[in-house]
Amino acid sequence: MTLDEEANIKNGHIAHTVIKSNRRYAYEEVQDILMGKSENSDPVEYADNLKVLDRLAKKLREKRFKGGAVKFDREELHFDIDKDGKPIRAYFKKSTDATQLIEEFMLLANKFVAESVGKVKKGTKAKTLPYRIHDQPDPTKLETLREFVVKFGYKMKTSGTKGAISKSLNALMEGCQGKKEQKLIETVALRAMMKAKYSTHNIGHYGLAFDYYTHFTSPIRRYPDTMVHRLLTKYQDGARSANQDKYEELCEHCSDMELVAQQAERDSIKYKMVEFMADKVGESYDAHISGIQSYGIYCEIDENHCEGMVPMRDLDDDYYEFDEKNYCLVGRRHHHKYQLGDPIRIKVARANIEKRQLDFSIAEDFYPHPDNTLRRIR
Repeated sequence: MTLDEEANIKNGHIAHTVIKSNRRYAYEEVQDILMGKSENSDPVEYADNLKVLDRLAKKLREKRFKGGAVKFDREELHFDIDKDGKPIRAYFKKSTDATQLIEEFMLLANKFVAESVGKVKKGTKAKTLPYRIHDQPDPTKLETLREFVVKFGYKMKTSGTKGAISKSLNALMEGCQGKKEQKLIETVALRAMMKAKYSTHNIGHYGLAFDYYTHFTSPIRRYPDTMVHRLLTKYQDGARSANQDKYEELCEHCSDMELVAQQAERDSIKYKMVEFMADKVGESYDAHISGIQSYGIYCEIDENHCEGMVPMRDLDDDYYEFDEKNYCLVGRRHHHKYQLGDPIRIKVARANIEKRQLDFSIAEDFYPHPDNTLRRIR
């Protein structure tokens, strides 16, 4: 693709190519260059090229959000491990200009490929292609979110155009940044979103605000991308449209397998989390409530982001009822409240690696206060 200074595509084409890289960079190296911290001996034009790409990526990102893309910057938990595979540090990997640079150009490539097959003249039927689709949020869940955020003084739209709703969601995400209720609102907002999936029936991608989108950039790790590569090759060789029913079946299978892979990833993270905390039983940490269920409170440690649960049976100072709509537990007698997002202090009670289970208890120097907040005993 050739882009102008405003990141508009001037022209582009799809071709089979072999790439010879002059230099391989790590994200951290590129970030240092973009921040002017780099002291490497690379030719000046490498740094200049990266800075041009960064400038264009920021233009693409800005246009995407102006066009109605939904902004959810979720952090991923990572572990540093020793030579034996034992985790020695847990931390969130944050998005940087370098990672966003790669992200924006991958999105651009995926969009370009989807449009090249799906965008046809009126009256012409597009050839079969697996698309990455994302439906609009569930209206009932959106209304539940609106009713919930009103209690914190926020407003949001639940009806109107797709763009109006997504802009309202983005305004909500920006408005709660750095506030006590941020994680709580982000969690509830995510639950209102539909799951992205694969299909030959294109409905566009709501979250990205793209009318045409596919997965093309990672054929070494995702089968849908491989299908797209093979179909592009066939179509460039003049082949007729592939059988849609056959490819829809493959898309459904890929969507199902994606859910299996996500669960495997969650299980592996949970395993490493419990392994990391196994030698810390009895220690106390500042945390926040990351989940509320009828059977207990999920808490995430602020220092290392490991999550465990305080079982309901251990909350023995009252009989607690689960208020699903407001994401909290409320004591029947004393009306003490445990609310999603609240700060809390926990003690590591049990770490069962085989069951991937981390149990916490409320630390002795923390207790529910009559004003429904949790206080540390000084």
